[in-house]
Amino acid sequence: MSAFEAFRRVALLLFTPKCFDNYFLDFNFTDVVCFKTTLSTGLGLGLILGSILVKVPQILKIVRSRSAEGISIFGVSLELTAIIIYMSYNFVKRFPFNSWGDTFFVGVQTLIIGALVLFYSGKIFQALLYIAFVLVVCFILMGGLTPVDILWTLTSINIIIIVAAKLVQATTNYKNGHTGQLSAVTLILLLAGSCARIFTSIQETGDPITILTYVASTSVNALLVFQLIYYWGATKNVKKEKTQ
Repeated sequence: MSAFEAFRRVALLLFTPKCFDNYFLDFNFTDVVCFKTTLSTGLGLGLILGSILVKVPQILKIVRSRSAEGISIFGVSLELTAIIIYMSYNFVKRFPFNSWGDTFFVGVQTLIIGALVLFYSGKIFQALLYIAFVLVVCFILMGGLTPVDILWTLTSINIIIIVAAKLVQATTNYKNGHTGQLSAVTLILLLAGSCARIFTSIQETGDPITILTYVASTSVNALLVFQLIYYWGATKNVKKEKTQ
């Protein structure tokens, strides 16, 4: 295999065969369709890679402080519900993994956060039960036991679940007057990722429900980032008082 053929095989992870030929054989860099397709694929791959670590700062923050103060288990559970429904719908519909794969990794990390919230509340058995229940639900929704029509219906109300999940956390922040153990890095990455997913969903699936889901997600993620900035000083003061 020549060096060029090896390069082409690797490059086809990002470029379609037509776009690869346009760029590297014909040197045609003005093809708008190829630009959009390549940008969407690149963003999708980037989001999947980034999603592997997107909530790790949040997880580490909880573990290091041995506390999940300020994190609503109800809000986390609602968010996890929305993630599972969305992931199941895309999996069953056989949409490209590039268009939704980040949801899988975000879901795993959200499950860990939910379990940690229970664990550090002294509810060890409930934490294990929480994990087991989520795995069973995933199998039911993605293992061919749930009709596609039901998944579509669940997905159509997913927007409400996503908004509710974030609003629960936003309400908790408002009542506390600070953002507790919420990670700034995680919130900002989630906002950036949901913004990018609006574009990739338009390009990769064209599914209106999927697109509206990410529009809603972007809006509520922006609200949490705003709270993060607004309560920044108050959150620092709370942490100082606890270390004294």
